[in-house]
Amino acid sequence: MSSLSGKSDWNPGAYARFRDQRLRPALDLLNAVGQMGAGDIIDLGCGNGAMAEALKARASARDVIGVDGSPAMLEKARATNGYASLQQADFNDWHPRRAPGLIFSNAALHWVGGHEALMPRLARMLGKGGTLAVQMPHQNKAPSHRVWLSLVEELFPGRVEKMGTPGVMAPVKYEELLAPMGQFRLWETDYYQRLTAEPGSHPVRRYTESTYARPVLAALDSEEKADLIRRYEEVMQAAYPVRADGTVLFPFRRLFFTLTV
Repeated sequence: MSSLSGKSDWNPGAYARFRDQRLRPALDLLNAVGQMGAGDIIDLGCGNGAMAEALKARASARDVIGVDGSPAMLEKARATNGYASLQQADFNDWHPRRAPGLIFSNAALHWVGGHEALMPRLARMLGKGGTLAVQMPHQNKAPSHRVWLSLVEELFPGRVEKMGTPGVMAPVKYEELLAPMGQFRLWETDYYQRLTAEPGSHPVRRYTESTYARPVLAALDSEEKADLIRRYEEVMQAAYPVRADGTVLFPFRRLFFTLTV
């Protein structure tokens, strides 16, 4: 569930603050997996191991193997004791030791560019009857994500060459790319998440700063971060108003697909 870059490692505590909201789509993805091949289950982008228990419950005689690029996240995943083994790897370089029965990737592959090559390459790794199951946020056009980029370019133009994630292709592109390879299913879901406001901060800022906004904030010094966050929160108050009970209803769209070969 985490990115590949070792330049700015993930903060497992900040990520885990919204564990329940992040886990729901992962469980929905797993529930959508029907057929699996006889090989290992690969948790590609396993993050802190939040899905270890659920994947192990579906594993039967299969090994569950976690793969991630973040040493801090892998340390947390190791503590779950849910994996037969853990591997630190860049997704573009990773290759399984034997053909998997399931490659499961929740909220990870949107951090990697080149999906035209990556997705078919992952599918070709599967054993007979194996499944590739992927979930990625599809939220970049929403105010929660778009405003980080527009504000930082307004306040500090040119400071960051490439901001945000490498992006997710249009859904039709995944269908055109993968449907010829096997049984393909594609869908999107909007999750309406009830976030609780914290003293001195808007909950949407707290939610996005630990994931999407990491590359944005990592490029700024402390004073610049404070300025950006202040401006961002002003916009979030209008886009996602805090209600009388102190909560925000935050819609978050996610893209899912499964491919069985």
